[in-house]
Amino acid sequence: MSFGNLAKMAQQMQAEMARVQGELETLPVQGSAGGGAVTATATGKQELVSIAIDPDVVDPADVEMLQDLVTAAVNDALRTARSEAERRMAAITGGLRLPGLG
Repeated sequence: MSFGNLAKMAQQMQAEMARVQGELETLPVQGSAGGGAVTATATGKQELVSIAIDPDVVDPADVEMLQDLVTAAVNDALRTARSEAERRMAAITGGLRLPGLG
């Protein structure tokens, strides 16, 4: 394999990674807690977009429980976003973790 072919392959991989990163910016992923009582929506770029809370779980006497549910739902959404990004990038890189490429 010549250096020219290798450079061309690297450019193609970079273009594909840029495309996937663009898709991840708008990809909605959800996480939930409390059996769906709290749902967090994030993007594939791990940015929180919204939180939905079932009014039945809002108890002024137990704010700590609601805080825990929100935290768990957000963490679930962010884990899902990370997992999806890793899955999509691995499809491009053949599973190799290349520094500086996503």
